[in-house]
Amino acid sequence: MADTPPVKARKAQQSARSLAAEPPPPASAPAPPASEPGGDDPPFDEASDLTPVVASNLKRFRAERGLSLERLAKASGVSRAMLGQIELGQSTPTINVLWKIARALGVPFSALMSQAASPVTTVMQSAHARILRSKNGEFSSRALFPMDRPRNVEFYELRLAPRSVEHADAHAPGTSENLIVTEGSVEITVAGERRVLETGDAILFEADSPHSYRNLSGAEAVMYLVMTYGSRG
Repeated sequence: MADTPPVKARKAQQSARSLAAEPPPPASAPAPPASEPGGDDPPFDEASDLTPVVASNLKRFRAERGLSLERLAKASGVSRAMLGQIELGQSTPTINVLWKIARALGVPFSALMSQAASPVTTVMQSAHARILRSKNGEFSSRALFPMDRPRNVEFYELRLAPRSVEHADAHAPGTSENLIVTEGSVEITVAGERRVLETGDAILFEADSPHSYRNLSGAEAVMYLVMTYGSRG
């Protein structure tokens, strides 16, 4: 039997209430901000902690030196757009980009990541390590010292994927690297001169010329590096 008009009205009201109670469909996630063409993938573990620190330090060092973004871009080889994104906290540089900026500013690598002073005794737990990575993710660097202020000597753990190579630009004049291989077999090339280090071997070289690390083995290579900067008058 067909519904009477009152019944039809009640059903329409129930249907309207049911539709109103249903949650709206989820909005699509906003697209990530556009990055520089050929730009870098997120290079930091716990990047959200370091991104504002790098942004603040970059802005401060640039202002102290009276450098415009254009001049710093020319000196570092990092585009003006990328530098602007870093200063705004919208992008965090990879290892190579951070090295280029530090060298152009004439500051130690760690100066761009330095925070407030830490206690005399500091424990750096592995679970909370801040690790920088190369763009392809095959090379990583973990700081084994507090990033509380610029230092003339820095200590790192380096890891390199099997059969991969990491190229480094020349560091500031007077910079030296003292490195020991603790796992694997690594070829170190400095200014075209090659040296092969087996597990337990160490090397000291001047790092103010282009150099590279090549993992010759089929397993991850592990190295420990002491970076010493020349005196800055």
